[in-house]
Amino acid sequence: MTQDQTLAFTILAGMMGLFVWGRLRYDLVAVLALLATVFAGIVPHKVAFSGFGDDIVIIVASALIVSAAVERSGVLEAALHRVSPYITSVQGQIVILVTVVTVLSAFVKNIGALAMMIPVAFQLARRSNASPSWFLMPMAFGSLLGGLITLVGTSPNIIVSRVREELTGQPFSMFDFTPVGLGLAAAGVAFLAFGYRLLPGGRKAAASMDEAIDLTDYMTEARVTATSPVIGHTVGDLARLCDNEVLVTGIVRNQTEHMMPLPDAVLREGDIVLLEGDPEALERGVARAYLELEGARRPTEGQDVDEETGGVEAVIGPTSMLIGQSARRLALHERFNINLLAVSRSGVRFTERLRDITLQTGDVLVLKGDLTRLPDKLKELGCLPLAEREIRLGNVRQGLVPVVILGCAMVLTAVGVLPVATAFFTAAVLIVLLGALSLREAYEAVDWPILVMLGALIPVSEAIRTTGGADLLAGWLSQLASTLPSYGALALIMVAAMAVTPFLNNAATVLVMAPIAATFAGRLGYNPDAFLMAVAVGAACDFLTPIGHQCNTLVMGPGGYRFGDYWKLGLPLSVIVVLLGVPLILLMWPLS
Repeated sequence: MTQDQTLAFTILAGMMGLFVWGRLRYDLVAVLALLATVFAGIVPHKVAFSGFGDDIVIIVASALIVSAAVERSGVLEAALHRVSPYITSVQGQIVILVTVVTVLSAFVKNIGALAMMIPVAFQLARRSNASPSWFLMPMAFGSLLGGLITLVGTSPNIIVSRVREELTGQPFSMFDFTPVGLGLAAAGVAFLAFGYRLLPGGRKAAASMDEAIDLTDYMTEARVTATSPVIGHTVGDLARLCDNEVLVTGIVRNQTEHMMPLPDAVLREGDIVLLEGDPEALERGVARAYLELEGARRPTEGQDVDEETGGVEAVIGPTSMLIGQSARRLALHERFNINLLAVSRSGVRFTERLRDITLQTGDVLVLKGDLTRLPDKLKELGCLPLAEREIRLGNVRQGLVPVVILGCAMVLTAVGVLPVATAFFTAAVLIVLLGALSLREAYEAVDWPILVMLGALIPVSEAIRTTGGADLLAGWLSQLASTLPSYGALALIMVAAMAVTPFLNNAATVLVMAPIAATFAGRLGYNPDAFLMAVAVGAACDFLTPIGHQCNTLVMGPGGYRFGDYWKLGLPLSVIVVLLGVPLILLMWPLS
């Protein structure tokens, strides 16, 4: 072993140790590893930061923005809303949730697909009086399996494609992963439809700040538009459309006529309905019924574009000028360029118009305005902002726009018109230009620590190869696999990637393992494609721990899971992936 190889393996071992230790965040660990390789002289200074300009970083960032826009569109939620009333059994609900997450993860980033479906899972769990812990981990595992189906489904596929391009001059295409990924995804969904029973039921999620605030009685008002499906229907129909999570407390007709919100009262175009519920339920209800929130579209001074506009929650302080005033009397919009969207007061149900409510100390408001100026405006008004949480009430959903953009990007990539990086970067820009996401929301959608980790580890991974470390490891693996049949050698690579992923993160695993697998295949005289596929599958399928993939981490708190819960469901699923994945890869990617 040469000195450079020794240094490279020492840095790699130290990096893995820091990942396992867990006291430093993974992006900082990656940066330290990059600096260590630079100062050790195994990564030249002039290429130290080349990873941050790599196509991988652009693709992952763009995919996250596109995923966030698809989530925000509400298209999937609307589709599920139509079928969910007919699926009452827990097993049926799990099947549909896992299937939807799996399919969606093939086309958008799997963490985004999972995030958009978690609220739906909680709604179904409440409806069937089931434990959310039965839903969330199968959904997380389904998102990992769905990411295997296409090139952009998960970061390991993108990285493996880049390694293949370096080796052969030809990257994997958008749907090269589909035959193997689809077979594994179908088997995984079938297992999870029954395997969820291995999970503990009745687990309670850790309390969040949102639950501590526990504001469920916001009152807002919305206008029935010409396109609303509730025209000619009753108040009871509107409540059912909102899953009975929103209460109609009043109806205003012709601006002055107040009507009792009886369940059989028929709604007309132009009616203003007074609604009560939590912000998320109100936002969903307004979107489903095609209502127009009063004040949501009213412009604020100096706002030529909408990227800085958003909603915040604030409580009226004891010295606030709002006390004893209403939004109309105070001319809140005209004087302060702020729109009042909703009001919450403990134990009180409002029946008057939002603008006419006389405000009191302790009232909680949802205010919309220029986010760069709102802190100063709140201070001037004597209001205190609540703990930060996403408030979408008053934001306009863009429906099919992001879905169409995503579809076009996929098609252009599949037929070879545009490379993946260009297609998805263009899609992300169009999503912002067309208003599917504001510029602020687009920046917030990007997982910057992941991008930093990728950019830092690309040169580190390259150093393992350029120092001959990949050749050395491949030689050791070749000796180990010399007595194994071809399928045994392939299984060895897949299991090795699975074993390393919980400690390195799946993207980092591929950056380290893919060059080793390619060299290993070359030593055995095999086509490297099958071994690169095995690395992609192994790195993407971390079902044993909550730390190897963000999807697993995301559901740990909401599902009330413990560290040891993951292997109960994940171990048999991992065995299925290896037993089925190896023959599928050999069938689609022959070794010679």
